[in-house]
Amino acid sequence: MDLFDYMRENNMKTDAPLASRMRPSTLEEVVGQQHIIGTDKLLYRAIKADKLSSIIFYGPPGTGKTTLAKVIANTTSAFFSQINATVAGKKDMEEVVAAAKDRLAINNQKTILFIDEIHRFNKGQQDYLLPHVEDGTIILIGATTENPYFEVNGALISRSVIFELHTLEKEDIKKLIVKAVYDREKGMGNYNAVIDDDAVEFLADMAAGDARRALNAVELGVISTNISKDGKIHITLDVAAECIQKRVIGYDKNGDNHYDTISAFIKSMRGSDPDAALYYLAKMIYAGEDPKFIARRIVICASEDVGNADPNALNVAVSAFLAVERIGMPESQIILSQACIYVATAPKSNTAVNGIFASMEYVKNHPNYPVPAHLKDAHYSGAGELGHGLDYKYAHNYPNHYVEQQYLPEEVMGEKFYVSSEMGYENTIDEHLRRIKGL
Repeated sequence: MDLFDYMRENNMKTDAPLASRMRPSTLEEVVGQQHIIGTDKLLYRAIKADKLSSIIFYGPPGTGKTTLAKVIANTTSAFFSQINATVAGKKDMEEVVAAAKDRLAINNQKTILFIDEIHRFNKGQQDYLLPHVEDGTIILIGATTENPYFEVNGALISRSVIFELHTLEKEDIKKLIVKAVYDREKGMGNYNAVIDDDAVEFLADMAAGDARRALNAVELGVISTNISKDGKIHITLDVAAECIQKRVIGYDKNGDNHYDTISAFIKSMRGSDPDAALYYLAKMIYAGEDPKFIARRIVICASEDVGNADPNALNVAVSAFLAVERIGMPESQIILSQACIYVATAPKSNTAVNGIFASMEYVKNHPNYPVPAHLKDAHYSGAGELGHGLDYKYAHNYPNHYVEQQYLPEEVMGEKFYVSSEMGYENTIDEHLRRIKGL
């Protein structure tokens, strides 16, 4: 490398965006994604052994798809070539394939072709790659934010291993932010900047698992903030909010306001006020609250405050929770909204709460009364000799699948733990019980 090449390479490193400079060069430096690059995982072993087959990285923006490709480039003995499907055409691929064939024939060196945004290639472009992937001319690494099973040629999919990347955890983002501010080699450490803890928390929340978004905000904050009298650049909460274009609202996820807001959210759903419930939902989403935390509260409310007045509320809430886990933000805000509105507008009943609390209180304050003999397990030899299961009446053998018999222990007879609210579906339950009992 001559002096000109050395200067050009180092200037590019210095001028490159922070998110690019902060990219790790080894697997050990990668933050997050341990479900696929943990030391006992297939991808980790394949990279370390330099035995990669064609793979496709699938996940939201800023989760490390390109980063992992760069790590592979730094660790493999294969030649690494990169194109972006948004600007590349068939001619670019033909040149890569021709060079790969020469490399393999002359030096017996394999070629890894990394295609970013591979879903942008049309069917014809993807079809062109297929025979060259199949005969080993190239090892394909594709990266996509779209579900590859819908957007990538099925034949390519069948010849590749799909690795799904998840949004980074908040703690992972915080580590990256702190390193970006203070690291002198790759980060902004030479600017003599400091960042407040609440600014780190805020940026990590607002990044919503997107490392690039957090690092871009850090870079903008450092280069656009004046040096203070103490000679340092202070990245405060206000600076962080301005750089990520999010207003700081009065919502401390570890303080009173956090609990006040979630309390108001639950009470608004309980009080059948969907407008208020949506307001508090929006406030939590805007402040970066964990969507799974919100979804859990909707599930609880669906059982505690709606219960059997509308049993489907729990189905909706649980489905929303599972969907939020799988979809992530920002789409999950729609799912949370749907569940919130359903629970808020559903008929209300707290009989599930009252019933279990009353029965738990009774059990706590009374002896352990024995189960009536005719209800005891009779599925073993000798049970009859003990009188277990004798005279038990099988409900399905009677009209309306109901027969009157004693279920409670003798000492508990007459206690009432379930008292209907007569709301919504509980009215139907009441009618059913009256009908089968002939009341």
